[in-house]
Amino acid sequence: MAESFFWTLQLELLDEHRWEPRRKHEWIEAWYNPRRRHSYCDMLSPANFEDAYSARIIGSAA
Repeated sequence: MAESFFWTLQLELLDEHRWEPRRKHEWIEAWYNPRRRHSYCDMLSPANFEDAYSARIIGSAA
């Protein structure tokens, strides 16, 4: 069911919209990738994972 939803989303939104190459790249790098949760990061976004990691390192050094 989820695959069907995302296929429809891609078909109706992403494939029908004419993206300028730079805008699409900026959207992926500036919005999607930093906020998307990853299973290898304990389901945190990369930005949140780095913040949590930094807090652990700094907290353990103090």
